[in-house]
Amino acid sequence: MTLGTGDRVELLDLVARYALCADRRDLSGLADLFTDDGVLVLPDPPRSLGPVRTFSGRDEIIAALSPLNDVPVTSHEIVGQVLDGVTGHIACVAHHLTEREEGRPSDLVWHLRYTDTYRRLNGTWHFARRELQIDFIETRTVRRWRVA
Repeated sequence: MTLGTGDRVELLDLVARYALCADRRDLSGLADLFTDDGVLVLPDPPRSLGPVRTFSGRDEIIAALSPLNDVPVTSHEIVGQVLDGVTGHIACVAHHLTEREEGRPSDLVWHLRYTDTYRRLNGTWHFARRELQIDFIETRTVRRWRVA
């Protein structure tokens, strides 16, 4: 399927909205970006960095992403997007800021890739399937942070 400019813009917006919903902890809004039968496949770090845990439907997707509520600050940065028809290849850097035992903030950084399948329903693009693969993980010291 060849995408027109409007479809490409909508799909890039879909990807950006996913990141924004994650950072705002709007898990219901995030799940609404999926089709009713949408599938999210996540890794199980540190045991597995590849997509191994499958969640189907909006309720399971919300439950799967609920650990985000335990992270004080996240920042999901989209660093690359390639759309091949109804498939997307998205590169992202995900920062997860937490406080270490010694009271200093730390950033757990995931360098990751999403493989997406999109479906248009009632004139709107949604994720039909989204698989997350972590390429590598690093930990960084954070000098200061602003907790909203």
